[in-house]
Amino acid sequence: MFLRNEWYVAAWADALGREPVARLICGEPVVLYRDENGHPIALENTCPHRLFPLSMGFIEGSSIRCKYHGLLLGPDGICREMPGGAAPNPSVKVHVYPVIERYHLIWVWVGDPAAADPAKLPDLWMIETPGWQTGGGELSLACGYRLVIDNLMDLTHETYVHASTVGQKELHDFPIETRVADRRVLSSRWMPDIEPPPSYQALLEGYRGRVDRWQICEFFAPSSVIIDVGVAKVGTGATLENHDDADIRNFVLNFVTPATDRTCTYFWGSARGPGLYSDDPETFERITRRQESVFLEDAEILEAQQRHIDLLPHRKLQAYAVDAGSVRVRMMIEKMRKAQRTRETA
Repeated sequence: MFLRNEWYVAAWADALGREPVARLICGEPVVLYRDENGHPIALENTCPHRLFPLSMGFIEGSSIRCKYHGLLLGPDGICREMPGGAAPNPSVKVHVYPVIERYHLIWVWVGDPAAADPAKLPDLWMIETPGWQTGGGELSLACGYRLVIDNLMDLTHETYVHASTVGQKELHDFPIETRVADRRVLSSRWMPDIEPPPSYQALLEGYRGRVDRWQICEFFAPSSVIIDVGVAKVGTGATLENHDDADIRNFVLNFVTPATDRTCTYFWGSARGPGLYSDDPETFERITRRQESVFLEDAEILEAQQRHIDLLPHRKLQAYAVDAGSVRVRMMIEKMRKAQRTRETA
């Protein structure tokens, strides 16, 4: 069902501390915490004694103790103390997941630990570039992760779902171009000489002229979508290929981690370069909270869609021209799943 041998986001880095955090990743229960040196640890979230969730337990040094009978497991997943004072049994252990802290995120490798490859992480240069700021949060969604990716790869829905913020009718007036590369799908739209949508009007500090607007949605396998969006005042020379010095530029960060076939954890955020709305912490926080309201509007739509899909199991999703990006993503995921099944069979 899910792609293995891949990195999935398990938490924002600043959300992981010395308290256990439970995650369900591709159907596997995982517990995360930081050891006494601050390094992230990811273990199977199941005590091998009575199958109790370790995430309800206690962190002691770099180890975790089960709350039920007190079995203590080290960061290597091996038993340190047995219940009742028996001698530690090294055969009592849990699975240890490879974990990386990078780009202000905690990534967990689901699959063969020996195959864990940091080079498979997407290049999120904007998060670690000096002068750029990042903020975000997380949502637990009652829908399949691919529905979220569908939503992110076609922003035409903004006209109706986000009419008060980033939506505008001009989204339907300009074509989408879609390209496929190794483990990536890129869908872009260029909208020259249009009125800015409400959220951009507020950020342009009194400017009432027209703008050139762009949306570039880039999918990175297995489940990340980075969206380059913004506006430039007409006549300033911005293009779809070159808009580094635009008046407003924002990378919308989306990391969708499947939990089950009908649930997922959605880590949302943005990276904003130097400018009028990234230099001031209060403004930055206000924009982040506004962004959260946009994602909550998406959550309502996606969960309603999943409920209706479940009511109509005999019906199939239809794909139109605007769905080119999401269709290519689904084709890529399915191709990777078939290759995975072939390897497993072999």
